[in-house]
Amino acid sequence: MSQPRSTPTGGPAPTARRQRSGKSRGATAAAAAAATALLLAGCGGNADAGPPTLTWYINNPAQGDLIERCNQESDSYNIETALLPNDAAGQREQLLRRLAAGTSSLDIMSVDPPYMAELANAEFLRPFTDEERAEFSDGVLEGPLDQAIFGDTMYSAPFYGNTQLLWYHKSVAEEAGLDMSQPVTWDQIIKAAEDTDTTVAAQGRLNESLMVWVNALVESDGGTILEDPGEAKPADEIRAAVDSPAGAEAARIMNTLAESPAAPPALSTAGEEESRAEFQSDNGGFMVNWPYVWAAFDAGIEDGSLPPDFKKDIGWARYPRVKPDVPSATPLGGIGLSIGAFSEHPDLAVEAVRCLRSPESQTAYMLSAGDPAAAEEVYDNPEVRDKFPMWQEIKEGLIDAGPRPITAYYGDVTGVIQQGYHPPDTLNPETTPERTAETLEGVLSNQQLL
Repeated sequence: MSQPRSTPTGGPAPTARRQRSGKSRGATAAAAAAATALLLAGCGGNADAGPPTLTWYINNPAQGDLIERCNQESDSYNIETALLPNDAAGQREQLLRRLAAGTSSLDIMSVDPPYMAELANAEFLRPFTDEERAEFSDGVLEGPLDQAIFGDTMYSAPFYGNTQLLWYHKSVAEEAGLDMSQPVTWDQIIKAAEDTDTTVAAQGRLNESLMVWVNALVESDGGTILEDPGEAKPADEIRAAVDSPAGAEAARIMNTLAESPAAPPALSTAGEEESRAEFQSDNGGFMVNWPYVWAAFDAGIEDGSLPPDFKKDIGWARYPRVKPDVPSATPLGGIGLSIGAFSEHPDLAVEAVRCLRSPESQTAYMLSAGDPAAAEEVYDNPEVRDKFPMWQEIKEGLIDAGPRPITAYYGDVTGVIQQGYHPPDTLNPETTPERTAETLEGVLSNQQLL
């Protein structure tokens, strides 16, 4: 599946700047409008206008629950929400279209970190000042903070993070003789599943979840997909790094699982929900997935689709290692709060972000939506620890995470990696990394189409 092409340097950004400069060319009309506004104000027509309204583009309806407290605590602004599409690619497209048009109503945005750099590179996001960066970095776990920075500038204030865990049936691990109190490798859990006639559920579908898997494997083996990720470079100066021992090891592990009897029947089309369904089946053994599945198990118990004692047999551990003696680089997700470059109230938007991502807001959101907080202090809350008994593994995962490549051309990068490493049962450690790297550099230099 081809990904939408990323915005190159100097792409839509001039369009956005033309939109802005167009306002100044309409000075006569603006002066007339100002005069009318003054006249209305003198007649009492503006007396009840109230504070400015800031629009927050959210990617989860539960985020809207946070605005009531922030609106009550400040008389400087009033926040309203607009809901983005459910999937990350749809969110990117809608934000990109509106920002490219210079729309001023995008005051605050919930931005999926992989797409932050693209928007920042096109000058669509207001950079946070050094003082704001220091404030919004204080007490933030390392993983969420790393993916908020592009070109040594913060463009997204970390709001929440996310990381995958290894979920397992305790009875299966015990039968296989696998000590889950110690770190385990991919090879170990594949063998354990084979020995017990169970499965290892992973996300092999041709979408972003596959990129998450590939990146985690490469990072866990000490490699990277791009050279010098996070630096602001022209597309033709970006170099692929996936043609490496780490890229080969990722292909080997994925292919090993795909060709193993431990592979779910639909591995190449499985996303997070398909993985959960496989893990919940009679032959479920192990699964890599996000923490949301814990609450999903509860929902299954409540609706009768899972037995009442299902969770008693469920354990969790840190994401599997690639090398036995090297800790895994855990997958990283989350959301950052960014401010639109064309907002008419950027300073008020910063004030609102300060409230929306406060430890109090992050705690409330984690308890209601189940998305892990980016602030370290949230994990000291007894209610959070009670609702998320795997809080320690989540916190460690957010500290030791390996972010997906931070680049303005992420749309191209993820598209090439997905195509190069799919389907898993066709991967070859000797050829897959080299072929993928060549395609990636060809696409980024405009010498090849994705």
